[in-house]
Amino acid sequence: MRLANSMELTAFDGQRFWFDPGALCLEFLLTGGEGELARWERLHRPDDLADWISRSRAGITGPCAVTADELAAARRLRAAVQRLAVRAAAGSRAFPEADLAALRTAAAPSPALPPAPFLVPGLERAWASPVTGSQFVSAVARDAIELFGGPHLDRVRMCAGEECYLLFFDASRPATRRWCSMERCGNRSKLRTRRDRAPYPRATAPE
Repeated sequence: MRLANSMELTAFDGQRFWFDPGALCLEFLLTGGEGELARWERLHRPDDLADWISRSRAGITGPCAVTADELAAARRLRAAVQRLAVRAAAGSRAFPEADLAALRTAAAPSPALPPAPFLVPGLERAWASPVTGSQFVSAVARDAIELFGGPHLDRVRMCAGEECYLLFFDASRPATRRWCSMERCGNRSKLRTRRDRAPYPRATAPE
């Protein structure tokens, strides 16, 4: 089932499922990463980041202009957010100063101003264009600062599925979300539970 702000992902086994990371900064982690995450890399060229900006939960439409330097800055910020989110999901509050500094640098009010919104007739939100890569990076960094410095840091979770490392913010009212998606890891867990509870075949004596 598709929820608001969710994205359709395709796993290596070909299964497609909807995933809502719950926050802009965590959604940005879906573009790839370092080490084991490099196989998911989606930001190879500046145009790749421009395309992502237009599809992100930020709701930015219209032209996006991204330079090679802005792409490099986006990937550096993404790496810092990844490390911070993994620590937060594990219950750690010992955040490396280098990663916190990366957030401060990316969120700096000048020259990396966040995208500028305005209202058009009909009271619909639009964005001053073109939105630059630096503006989007600033928006992601500010979202990360709000998340990691806010009162609900304990709601940053990693999916409880086997060999699933997707990170999300649990926005559910009871704060009991465990899975990246019920379509994928949630259903797999249910199937394993049913299999483990199934009675063993009754043994029969040989004739």
